[in-house]
Amino acid sequence: MSRKIVGRSALLLTVAFGALSATVGTALAQEAGASDAQLGDIVVTAERREENLQRVPVSVGVVSGDQLRSYQTGGDDILALSGRVPGLYAETTTGRIFPRFYIRGLGNIDFYLGASQPVSIIQDDVVLEHVVLKSNPVFDTNQVEVLRGPQGSLFGRNTTAGIIKFDSIKPTTDRWTGRAQATYGNYNTVTFDGGIGGPIIPDTLAVRVSGLYQHRDNWVDNSYTGRRFDGTVSPQKNAMGGYNERDIRVQLLLEPQGSPVTMLTSFHARDYDGTSTMFHRAALKLGSNNVDAEPRGTVSYDEAQNNPQHYTTYGASNKIMVNFGGTTLTSISAYETTRGYSRGDTDGGAASNFPVGGVPNGYGESQGNVRDLDQLTEELRLSSNGDHRFKWQVGAMYFEQRDTTDFYQRRYFLTAPASTDPNSNNPNNWVRLRDINTSWAFFGQASYELVPGLTLTAGGRYTNDTKKTRLIKTADSITGAVTYPGRRYVRLSDEQPSWDVSLMYQVNPDVSVYARVARGFRGPTIQGRSAVFNSDFTTANSETIVSGEAGIKTSLLDNRLRFNLTGFAYRVKNIQLNGNDTNGNGVLFNAAKAEAYGLEADLTAKPVRNLSISAGLSLLHSEIKDANAEAQVCALNGVVVCTVENPLRTVATAFGPVYLAKINGNPLPNAPEYTANIAVRYDFPLGNGGALFASTDWMLQGYTNFVLYKTKEFNSNGDFEGGLKVGYTAPNGRYEVAAFARNITNQKNLKGVIENYMAAVFNEPRVFGISLSGKM
Repeated sequence: MSRKIVGRSALLLTVAFGALSATVGTALAQEAGASDAQLGDIVVTAERREENLQRVPVSVGVVSGDQLRSYQTGGDDILALSGRVPGLYAETTTGRIFPRFYIRGLGNIDFYLGASQPVSIIQDDVVLEHVVLKSNPVFDTNQVEVLRGPQGSLFGRNTTAGIIKFDSIKPTTDRWTGRAQATYGNYNTVTFDGGIGGPIIPDTLAVRVSGLYQHRDNWVDNSYTGRRFDGTVSPQKNAMGGYNERDIRVQLLLEPQGSPVTMLTSFHARDYDGTSTMFHRAALKLGSNNVDAEPRGTVSYDEAQNNPQHYTTYGASNKIMVNFGGTTLTSISAYETTRGYSRGDTDGGAASNFPVGGVPNGYGESQGNVRDLDQLTEELRLSSNGDHRFKWQVGAMYFEQRDTTDFYQRRYFLTAPASTDPNSNNPNNWVRLRDINTSWAFFGQASYELVPGLTLTAGGRYTNDTKKTRLIKTADSITGAVTYPGRRYVRLSDEQPSWDVSLMYQVNPDVSVYARVARGFRGPTIQGRSAVFNSDFTTANSETIVSGEAGIKTSLLDNRLRFNLTGFAYRVKNIQLNGNDTNGNGVLFNAAKAEAYGLEADLTAKPVRNLSISAGLSLLHSEIKDANAEAQVCALNGVVVCTVENPLRTVATAFGPVYLAKINGNPLPNAPEYTANIAVRYDFPLGNGGALFASTDWMLQGYTNFVLYKTKEFNSNGDFEGGLKVGYTAPNGRYEVAAFARNITNQKNLKGVIENYMAAVFNEPRVFGISLSGKM
């Protein structure tokens, strides 16, 4: 689709969003005086203290716990948030244990287990850095906050894009409370999300126990009929696609009445097994990104034993707050540990059955094993109390992560001499890496109300970030030969300042305007997995970002319409990008810079009695700017198998020609040019105080390029998904019974690709069923 059409689509979306706002406003004006239709205030902690969303000089998207659970009724994981908050996109090509997040177009497409991301995940005040820890399920959730733009002053390095902050429901010392939701759907999909807690010693000690269970049967067939490397030969019905997710969390709150000390201690555990991402080889045809003909429920894998993955995770945190009257000292100590593996048929199917570009060749499977991973964090913060004209906070943080990871790669060549041994002439390399990442920082922030309604906020942080990667072992797993010629130890370190300055003016009690400028950085990073292909480590130096935004926040018509609008622009220098080498392995490099600009709009309204509407819109233009930057394109055995739309340069190598595309001027990968979302609920009151209800939610995603170079195949445009829920709510919301459907139209959306094999990754299929929820 041409850029003119894409631009026209974005314009039409903007007009439609404006028309929706105007329509809602008209209805609100007609319903003026209805006191039962007011919106409640949203309290956020974007600046490490509780504040009204409308008074915070930061662009923040908020999803309530109930909204998140509605998106996840079909068994979805954290990726259910993608497209539901303006500016937020998420995807995976490694399964449920490796989500990748993007805010305002900034993210990282690298599938390396040690990859760093510019979007930070914070769960219950604990930063989760490793990609596996970022996949920790969220359950019994109170609220999700998406902080858009650099957040380096208060949250540190690797937040150049922003933060996703999850807060669980906390224990209460004065009464027992509980909630639960259970669902059952097709594919034998079963979910339970719940929590219960209350005082052990009234007004002193409380507990809350929360749990999550998600299950789906295998539903994808493996149709391969030849001999597999695991020795099996027959097609397998319902071979993969299922999962079991089991999680528990226990919180203890010590809050003695009249005492200045409170302590919240949390323990959690996770046991997950399921299926890694399923790639559909040759699903993409030359010259088109249409995948309608590819069956979602069938693959033909000759390797990887149906893509299994399994992880166990444990963690604990302790938050102590001491109130000295005018100030509060906060300490947050946390420890996380995980181990597991993920295995996949990475070429997306049997090469002999699905030749690409006439080439029935390729490598077969890969496996990543986290043998052990330990993360330790400590944060100490001193902050002022009260709602005074001058507010401040200062602090320090230490972060340490150590992990040992194995990478295994089986490569086979159908053009090699025939052999009865499937391993003959087929290298089977593995490496073991030891990674250490340490970081320390000092930070502070202050706000001052210059005149009534006008507040200036400034913050700063100085951070050291050090990474070390050591190659412990490498060998051909069959012959034992060691052929790796590259480096065995790499250390990178950097120290950088981060800062932000904002000005917010409260025009009147219902309208505020603000402007913010911020600088952040993402620390240097090392890609060691390349050693499995006998290629040297690749590295990237720190990237820095300067971002500016300005916006308006409104609560109008007797607080029945909330409308927030933000415009932004940013420039990232030395942006870290990830391409491929001749083996299809991820390669890190820095490009000169990338620039982007856009806007975000959030609307929430109750235009008439019993009707609730929320909607969001984001528009984005992103561009890589480096005349010398190149990325290797899709090729097998020296043959380009996709339609490249950038200028190509051919380089002769010992393995044949390599084709490099100029990427200057291209959009950032996985950076949708627009997203739009809307959710509507209407309640039909009944005489007993209960209600029948119907709710629906939809999201639409514009042009999204999946790789660094431009092609006709590796992108999507116009993807959409919708959900529906109808049911009965008892008086006072004590319980709810409903029927639901997620991806109700069974839309097949292209979510990712494996370039050399024209392989496609799809979204989840339609899931429908019943749900039961209740509270006390």
